[in-house]
Order: sequence, then structure tokens, then C-alpha cells
Amino acid sequence: MKLTVKDREFLERLRRLMSEKELSVEMKRDVLKRLVLRKNYGDVIEREFGMSRQGVRWRFNRLFNEVYVSAYETIFFIESSFGTYLRKWALEIAKERVAIHKEFGKNR
Repeated sequence: MKLTVKDREFLERLRRLMSEKELSVEMKRDVLKRLVLRKNYGDVIEREFGMSRQGVRWRFNRLFNEVYVSAYETIFFIESSFGTYLRKWALEIAKERVAIHKEFGKNR
């Protein structure tokens, strides 16, 4: 799954707030393990993200528990079937694509 522009903006804001210690991510153990956003993030979230706390929780859950964890599930399945020898090439291709996306974004 590809990240949207809104996803990227969300992640950039989230990274900044985490580096400022306003937010943190922890693993919660319910029936299934999942990542959760922690700390008191009421007014800060609404001001920084321009959305409700529920909207932030939804986007965080989609990006971290669905997209991110799902990507590793896919990698695990492929590598358990074919081995890890393709990983180096896949990372090289991914880095190249990210560089192209960054360059494309600068030229707009």
C-alpha cells in the first residue's frame, strides 16, 4: 500500500511531536498485540494535526497497525518461502524509489 500525501504529512508531524516528547508509541497486549499512541494528546493533537483525537487514532492505527505491520507480515511470508537473499535488492529498489519521490516532490 502506498502512502498518501496526508499520510506523509501526518508521519512528519508525529515524528516531530515524538522527538519533542509530546507523544510516544507503545505496544499494547490485548487479544492481539498492537501499537498505540500514548501521552495526553488532546489539545496538542487537534492543533497540530487539524483533526480530532479520534481521527488521529484512526490514522495512526491504519498506518502503524495495518500498513506497517502488514508490510512486515508480507516480508516474513516471502522470506520464509524464498529466503533472505532478495532483501538487499528490495531495499536498494525501495531507497531508489524514495529518492525519486523526494525529487519529484521538490520539482512541483
